[in-house]
Amino acid sequence: MGIIDCLSMPSARDIREYVAAETARRNRLAVPAFAGGFLYLLSAIIISETLNGAPTVGLVQGLAPALSGVANPAVSPRANEVKFISHHSFSLVAGSALAAIAVATLTLVLLLLVRATRFRRPETWAATLPLVLYGGIAVATVSVGHQVVAAIETHNFAVSANHSNSAVEHALTTGTANVIVDYLDLFAGLALAAGVIAAMTGALRVGLLPRWMGMLGILAGVLIFLPIGGAELQVVPAFWMVMMGILYVGKWPNGEPPAWAAGEAMPWPGRGTAGAAASAKGASPAPAGAGAAAVPAPTPVAGASSRKRRRKR
Repeated sequence: MGIIDCLSMPSARDIREYVAAETARRNRLAVPAFAGGFLYLLSAIIISETLNGAPTVGLVQGLAPALSGVANPAVSPRANEVKFISHHSFSLVAGSALAAIAVATLTLVLLLLVRATRFRRPETWAATLPLVLYGGIAVATVSVGHQVVAAIETHNFAVSANHSNSAVEHALTTGTANVIVDYLDLFAGLALAAGVIAAMTGALRVGLLPRWMGMLGILAGVLIFLPIGGAELQVVPAFWMVMMGILYVGKWPNGEPPAWAAGEAMPWPGRGTAGAAASAKGASPAPAGAGAAAVPAPTPVAGASSRKRRRKR
């Protein structure tokens, strides 16, 4: 078993060559990561500001036809909303296209991180890479497809003579194309979110990311899957991508995590480990009255116990 383990482990030369190639890839991805962060935030602003201008239908306006005794009015109170989306479809498609470019960049950033994690910890979950790859491609594609379908359906509504409630629902939600895109969006978002969470967990285990960056990355993955809060909360994925660009270019404050240069796993010490080390450094003498036990024991020399075990063997 020892011979097999030695053969499967990369040599120091292999590690140096891998780290050098990895560093070159990181440097090439730094600028796209910066740009992806800004594009993602810009896309959220464009889409949010466009939809904020859409006419809203209040409760009284929505119930007005029913209160007048008309169960199914010829013109739905939400007809103007559908027409607004149709007239502003270019802005919405352009915003989604910027989001698709940002998600594609995010996918590349994550793929490098996943490969770096697997090199340092081969037992990392193997499904992480396909989840990130295919989930990222699907989300980028569906984000544009969703707006294109919406543009087509709302345009068909705007030029038709049927502006009833059922026609509004068909244009916005219940149309076959809308339903298909919604399901694709759901599955693609789930895959990418799962891949992001797995990638962050693996990177934290090997010490490639500071803890706060790993937690922020998990939150970014959730927000990409559930784009809630408008442009305000979408600043989180954008900020994470920009910070990854700083990390990849090698300009991380106080130096990057040592696992990058070492080419091997160097997990961050846990709270228990740090507390134990601090206690060992500031250990106080045993209480008085303990006799001979009150004398502090000499600090064992590193490796002494292992040498004793080898002599016994």
